[in-house]
Amino acid sequence: MQRFDIAIIGTGPAGLEAALTAKARNKNILVLGSATSSEKVRKAHSIMNYLGLPAISGADMQKRFLGHAQEMGVEICDEKATMVFPQTDYFSLQTDKGFYEAQTVILATGMAPSNTYPGEEEFLGRGVSYCATCDAALYRGKTAAIIAASPDEEAEADFLAEFAEKVHYFPLYKGEVQVKEGIEVHRERPQGIVGQMKATALQTDAASYEVDGIFVLRESVAPTSLVPGLQMDGNHVAVDRSMATNVVGLFAAGDITGAPYQYIKSAGEGNVAALSAASLIDARNRARQA
Repeated sequence: MQRFDIAIIGTGPAGLEAALTAKARNKNILVLGSATSSEKVRKAHSIMNYLGLPAISGADMQKRFLGHAQEMGVEICDEKATMVFPQTDYFSLQTDKGFYEAQTVILATGMAPSNTYPGEEEFLGRGVSYCATCDAALYRGKTAAIIAASPDEEAEADFLAEFAEKVHYFPLYKGEVQVKEGIEVHRERPQGIVGQMKATALQTDAASYEVDGIFVLRESVAPTSLVPGLQMDGNHVAVDRSMATNVVGLFAAGDITGAPYQYIKSAGEGNVAALSAASLIDARNRARQA
């Protein structure tokens, strides 16, 4: 398996700036996230304080970001990272489409979910998962539930239904749900996950559903669920001035590290994180050659 120098999770201002800087440092990078960059940026009416881009609309800023990245040869893998496993001197990354390896990782996923469901973290890996396409085969002939934050998750529900005997689908978004016939759609609000050794039921504001597995599908995974052992500062990832976390080789940048939630701050932190990751790689290479 190819091992990248730097894996960047997120394609907003922090992630794309990290990608540009890493490219300039001649590093082999993997960029995971939305191919259309940040939805938050796109929806901004007008940004007044981004140096060199006065009174620019969010949509135009998004185009500028993506155009610059394309000019620099940055390729975006339109995949969602679901787990990052620290190894001795590298990381193994799981996405909704496969596995990757990288020497260092930069988290630039934006504001992470601050509220998990009761029981979600407790049963993670024991009946709770963040990737239906990854684990669908484990539920052949069984009953599973999907909590979906957006219509993008409908494809995962359809795929899961090819294996599971029954799929309960809980859309948290408005609008028509288009999933395969046989998938039971419930307009109810999940309240918690219960069980003993493993998750056995999903409780909502209307009922309780006995299941063998529960998939919680959000735009991004909570940092502590994404990376085991990651230190937090309240709802944000704790970093030092080099954007390093408590996990060696893991850096974070942008809104995920805390206020102020400004695009120019996020881009600056992405730059610092990439420089720090590149410096760590260079130091390791020198040590091996000594």
